[in-house]
Amino acid sequence: MSESDTFEFAYPWVLLLLGILPLLAWLRGRTGRAPAILFSSLQILQGLGRVRSARSGRLLASLLLLAAALLILALARPRMGRTFNRVQASGIDIMLALDVSRSMLAEDFQIGATRAKRIDAVKRITQAFIEGRPTDRIGLLAFAGKPYLVSPLTLDHDWLFKNLERIEIGLVEDGTAIGSALASASNRLKDKESKSKIILLLTDGDNNSGKITPNTAAEAAKALGIKIYAICIGSRGYAPVPVQDPFGRTIYRQVKVEVDEEALKKIAKIGDGQFFRATDSKSLEEIFAQIDKLEKSTVELDRYTQWRELFPWLTAAGSALLLLQLLLSQSLLRRIP
Repeated sequence: MSESDTFEFAYPWVLLLLGILPLLAWLRGRTGRAPAILFSSLQILQGLGRVRSARSGRLLASLLLLAAALLILALARPRMGRTFNRVQASGIDIMLALDVSRSMLAEDFQIGATRAKRIDAVKRITQAFIEGRPTDRIGLLAFAGKPYLVSPLTLDHDWLFKNLERIEIGLVEDGTAIGSALASASNRLKDKESKSKIILLLTDGDNNSGKITPNTAAEAAKALGIKIYAICIGSRGYAPVPVQDPFGRTIYRQVKVEVDEEALKKIAKIGDGQFFRATDSKSLEEIFAQIDKLEKSTVELDRYTQWRELFPWLTAAGSALLLLQLLLSQSLLRRIP
């Protein structure tokens, strides 16, 4: 919930009446009518003629005008408000299952104009996807020969980004345990009550590790109401993979890209989702954009304002000045007819 303070006049058009007050002050200060008594000479009154009104008269007039200004401001109904904004989001729970096997070191993607490893490009584009879904709870699972949890479902996406950045190749035994990764991700989503539950599987290989087959894991996810989007990472044909030569130097070897797309399509079909193939950074960005459109969260903004009226204070001040003006005009500053 966020708060903000505001000030306004409920009837601002009433403030136009303030424009009358300068006119009244000008009329009040004009020279009065000619004297009724004629003198043969005005020399005796010359000094008195320079003062158009007495100081007492100016004070009483000022009090009257100030009281009128305060009452006009009160009629315009000034008020201070505190506005409360409450965001009610019907979000989506998303588990990202990211392949961190050694094949993700292949450099057939780009970041800008620079050739990049698959894992680095996927991390960068995944972060952009997360940034675009601030109301969704998102978790992160990495897997190679077995899965491990990087982050549980969370709305703290800054913390999620820090953990995403720490993902590296080689933290667990090599391999591609797709079935185990799907089962682990499903386990993290099964007890959650949300509008929609999704697994985004990003992998560049075939299932060759783990004790659970991908199809079995997909069937279990479907039974839990979890949708699966499978994204196959990697170019077709051959990809440059960095390796160490006998002298410890990094060289690149062209390795044939082999992935069972049909198996991943089967997983997505079982999980009521879709299959995508990302052959470069641009196509991966487009895939995430498509998924973003397919799975939209509903966000409602509940706004209300608490008002504190100020016109009673102005009314009291204006009335007090009117009373003071009346008392002074009938006592200390009373004028003789």
